[in-house]
Amino acid sequence: MSEKETILKKNWVVALLAMLCCLLWGSAFPCIKIGYNLFNIASDDTASQILFAGARFALAGVLTIVIGSLVSRKPLFPAKQSWGMVFKLSFAQTIIQYLLFYIGLANTSGVKASIIEASNVFFAILMSSLLFHYEKLGKGKILGCLLGFAGVVLINLNGKGIDSSMSFMGEGFILLSTLSYAASSVLIKKYGERENPVTLSGYQFMIGGLVMIIAGLMAGGSLHGFTFKATMLLVYMALISAVAYSIWGILLKHNPVGKVAVYGFMNPVFGVILSAVLLKEQNQAFTIQGLISLILVSIGIYAVNKESSENIKEEKNV
Repeated sequence: MSEKETILKKNWVVALLAMLCCLLWGSAFPCIKIGYNLFNIASDDTASQILFAGARFALAGVLTIVIGSLVSRKPLFPAKQSWGMVFKLSFAQTIIQYLLFYIGLANTSGVKASIIEASNVFFAILMSSLLFHYEKLGKGKILGCLLGFAGVVLINLNGKGIDSSMSFMGEGFILLSTLSYAASSVLIKKYGERENPVTLSGYQFMIGGLVMIIAGLMAGGSLHGFTFKATMLLVYMALISAVAYSIWGILLKHNPVGKVAVYGFMNPVFGVILSAVLLKEQNQAFTIQGLISLILVSIGIYAVNKESSENIKEEKNV
């Protein structure tokens, strides 16, 4: 095992890099809302929202490939046998996930969408443990997931609570998008053993983004208002995906899926906090409720990582 691989397995390195990814993804929540305003996209204009997302991901793919090539000092290009993996990953991680998410978001509240999205951590760990047998599913991981999920629910609750109405095109699509994301996490783990995770991320983003652009245009979507500010926001959002997904993929390659995926509970937490700062909304971010939520998520992350570390020690002693 190389020194680089050893470092990427250390708990503090995983925590630092995973939290950076979650902070970047969390910043996407308010940035998307700001982007809709700058590009004059109405809240019910799903076609333009998909087009906007497609432009973001296509650009993210290009930036990932360019930056990755500069760092590697050679052009990043998938091996001939890797193209099937690129298309499968693009289908699960970008095309299906975000098409379902944007349609679902148009038919439910942001609070319910955020809570349902957090279930992707459960699904990723369950798929990794029960379907692909990459790791063991013990009480620590189950408890950690429950605590983390409780923290996400708590920080998204307001005085009015959450209504119980459900629809397949709303909550149903959001739930299906989380299954797609969870599947992509396990696929990155699997495919990362045979291909550079940065290469996989770059090309799957570019292909997925182009498909979403075509879908958005065919559905009648359009983008207006390409000012300097709007363009820079789009570039930043592309960089969010390029940097975060590349780092996430590298972490998944060298660590158990559960050890990395559990940090996903921090995405909506960061999203709420950054929305409170940038959009001056959701005041619960800086209350006792927000603090308890952060504590629950932190304990949940600790519980999952503790079990992952114990499992690794047991495997070494066998």
